[in-house]
Amino acid sequence: MKLKASIEIMRPLNGLMGCVTIVVGILNTRLNDAPSSLTLHIVLACLMYFLIVSSAMIINDIYDFKIDRINRPGRPIPSGALSLTEAKALYGVTLGLAMLTAVIHPLLLNLGFVNVFLALFFGSVGWLYAAYGKKSGFMGNVIVSFSFSFGLIYGAFFSGFNIPYFIYFFFITTFSLLVAREIIKGCEDIQGDRVEDVRTLAIILGKRKATLVSAGFTMLAILFFVLPVFTPIINPHAFFVLMIPGVGTVLYALILTLSSNLSQKEFSKISLLLKAGAFIGLFAFLLASI
Repeated sequence: MKLKASIEIMRPLNGLMGCVTIVVGILNTRLNDAPSSLTLHIVLACLMYFLIVSSAMIINDIYDFKIDRINRPGRPIPSGALSLTEAKALYGVTLGLAMLTAVIHPLLLNLGFVNVFLALFFGSVGWLYAAYGKKSGFMGNVIVSFSFSFGLIYGAFFSGFNIPYFIYFFFITTFSLLVAREIIKGCEDIQGDRVEDVRTLAIILGKRKATLVSAGFTMLAILFFVLPVFTPIINPHAFFVLMIPGVGTVLYALILTLSSNLSQKEFSKISLLLKAGAFIGLFAFLLASI
């Protein structure tokens, strides 16, 4: 199996960003753990989450290879760098290892097995989204955004149900940014989505109205990005240092969204800015937790 193509189809950056959400959730709730126990806890939780995200990226490309022939012909499957059979095998391996890690984790650290059921749930969501959810358009956008952002709550959930309310602010910020970006990606990929009858907001409402919905989620993200400053986060000063460029990046994306000429190039730029804003935001949340 081709190593480079295998890594590319897993989109490791998405998995690593997902791991940051897990770390943030854990650091804000397991304040009294010994360093060795905390480190092992983080490593196992992140490994499981990384593998689940990777499996979701793979199955998404497996179902999307016809659309990708139009929208992204350079992706591993449509380009021929990875065959469908190889991609399916890689999907099975990553998901299987994720489930194995989910079982080992509570055994080593004397935790409950709720995380096993959550791992099974989100592993199934990855397949359901790729097979059925994506064609539902906006609901698919919500599913994929929720699945990624839930890592913040999932990481905190290991310590019980008493989750600090600012964790929910972190969640709403990330979720809203990702929904906004998914809508913009629907505008960017409208030609291939029409061929495959994917009911994105861009197709149902038109590009202009879809961008307005995206702008609404972007504004919501900005609001909840700022609110943690007024909550008892662990390190508010460090958070503020990254919050400023994060809000600036997302605000710029919002301005472009509202003034867009609806070209594919513009949508690509907005999508990149929203992704950068989410990336900065996650590390702002991480700094706030140290």
